Amino acid sequence: MASGKLRFNSKAQHGQVNIEFAIPRDIDPMFTAGNKYYERPMKTLYLLHGFSGNESDWMYNGVAEDVAYKYNLAVIMITTGNNFYLDRKATGNQYCTFAGKEVVDFTRKMFGLSDKREDTLIGGLSMGGFGALHTAFAYPETFGGVVALSSALIIYNVANMSEDFDDGIANYEYYSEVFGDLTKVVESDNNPEVLYKRILENNLPKPAIYMAIGTEDFLYKENQIMRKFLEDNGADFKYEEGPGIHDWNFWNAYIGKGVEYVLEKL
Repeated sequence: MASGKLRFNSKAQHGQVNIEFAIPRDIDPMFTAGNKYYERPMKTLYLLHGFSGNESDWMYNGVAEDVAYKYNLAVIMITTGNNFYLDRKATGNQYCTFAGKEVVDFTRKMFGLSDKREDTLIGGLSMGGFGALHTAFAYPETFGGVVALSSALIIYNVANMSEDFDDGIANYEYYSEVFGDLTKVVESDNNPEVLYKRILENNLPKPAIYMAIGTEDFLYKENQIMRKFLEDNGADFKYEEGPGIHDWNFWNAYIGKGVEYVLEKL
């Protein structure tokens, strides 16, 4: 397993950024015999971290190398801070562009990865689950599938938020800076639903979607809203839930299930 960390200059973020990777190019064939995922060329999975996380989370808390090895995937892990993988008007704050285009272009050239849509997946947990859905919907011709775990689908929570709001994690100023005008956020491109409707309106390719949430997760209700939206709009998706809270026990248990589902659809 080839794994490590590298730094490159990001135009989207206007500075040096780190990415982490796990790439199973050097696995001895004796260990892959009988594994159907090694009967086809390697695909790529971009994994997004949650709030307060970074590019190392899926490597040290999660099972990035196991996923790379088992499913013959180049796993690329990125970091964008607590910015929900959204673009802003400010120069150097183009986090959706970074996740959906810049890092994809860079890693494809750097590691010789496939440029085919059916070979490119994106996934994430919590804030990264939101980011994975949003990015896949923003770049439907790049990503063939998305795995969204315990997604922080908080658009309707932040809409019309009062200026004195503070939930102990963040306040009104933070949410308005990240999501823009909160009186218009539901209709904005920062809402994954808006982007998905645009896919339908323009007859663009629809990504295969896997969603999972723990039944004791504090974001359970928010995920039911997206689940209903996808059902109502004929999305190609699978939803699963099970006992669990917002933690690595759940994410490590379900990332493989999500990857398997999406790979079957590609």
